[in-house]
Amino acid sequence: MTETMTRLAEFMPYRISITSNAISDLIAREYRSRFGLKIAEWRVMAVLGDVGEATQRELVAATRMDKVAVNRATKALGERALIQRAPNMSDGRSHHLALTDTGRALYAEIMPLALQMETQVIQVLDPQEQAQFSRMLGKLLTQADSLAHD
Repeated sequence: MTETMTRLAEFMPYRISITSNAISDLIAREYRSRFGLKIAEWRVMAVLGDVGEATQRELVAATRMDKVAVNRATKALGERALIQRAPNMSDGRSHHLALTDTGRALYAEIMPLALQMETQVIQVLDPQEQAQFSRMLGKLLTQADSLAHD
C-alpha cells in the first residue's frame, strides 16, 4: 500500500458518515417505535417545525436528502394529517408545506426526546470539546458547500 492510499476506516468522510448513520439509527429506533416515523419523515417534520413552512425543493436543500426521499416522506406525513399543503402562488408547480396542529403537537412531543438523545450521545465530550466540535462541523459544511459551488 502506498502512502497516498488510506484505509477506509481512516477516511474522514467515511467516518463522519458512519457516525452520523449510527446516531440516526439510534434515534430512528425510538421514533419508529414510539411515533411510527421513519428518519426521512422526522427530518421533514423537524425542518418544518423549525422554519414554519417550506416547499419540497427547500426541504431537499435543508435536509440534504434526495427528491424521492422527501417526496415519500411528505406523502406519508400528509396521509397521517401531520402536514398540510397550500398552493405556492409564486410557482404554480409547487406547494408550501407546513405542520398541521396534529403535526405540531407530535413535534412538541418528539423534540424533548431528540434533545435528550443528543445529550446522551454528546456527553462523552466535555463542554469545551462540544463547542469546538460544533464549530468544526460548521466549518466542514461551509467548506463542502463552497467546493460544491466552485
